[in-house]
Formats: sequence, structure tokens, C-alpha cells
Amino acid sequence: MKAEDLQEEIIICRCQEVTKAEVQQAIGQGCRSLKGIKNRTEAMMGLCQGRTCRRLIERMLAPYQQQAPVTPSYRPPVRTLSLHTLAEAKEDGEDAC
Repeated sequence: MKAEDLQEEIIICRCQEVTKAEVQQAIGQGCRSLKGIKNRTEAMMGLCQGRTCRRLIERMLAPYQQQAPVTPSYRPPVRTLSLHTLAEAKEDGEDAC
């Protein structure tokens, strides 16, 4: 294998296993924003919600952007609830969320 081939197999988004080649392909197909890359490749949609891969993708997009990048929203993990707590809330008629 050539060094160039190995570069293409680098995983950018570990949560969704999106490779550098997939991100570059999306950019080549016209995606010029984080939201576009997210929609096309599912990068930044895993457990970390883009905390680890967003900066890498921003760097890959930088040469194609004329203006400041628009950062997509992401939802941080919310505190966990036990099933017992949810069951009690449902029995009491409360909204568990």
C-alpha cells in the first residue's frame, strides 16, 4: 500500500467511523459547511456529537470557505435517569423529561 492510500483511510470521526476519504468525497461533491458534511457522512452525529472530529473537519473545509465557518449545534449528553425513576414518573402521571 502506498502512503497516500493510508492517508485516505485515516478515521476522522471515531464514533461513526467516517474516514478522511469520505469527508473529502463529500467536499468534492459540493459540501462546504459542517452541516453539509454532517448530513452527507454522518460525521459529528455519534456519542461525542462532534467534540473530537469537528475541528479536523473544519480544517479540511477551511480552504473552501470564504467566510467564517458556521458551527452546527450539538446536544451534550444529559444526566442519566434510572429506569426506576422513569417508571415512577410515569405512574405519577408526571412528564419524565
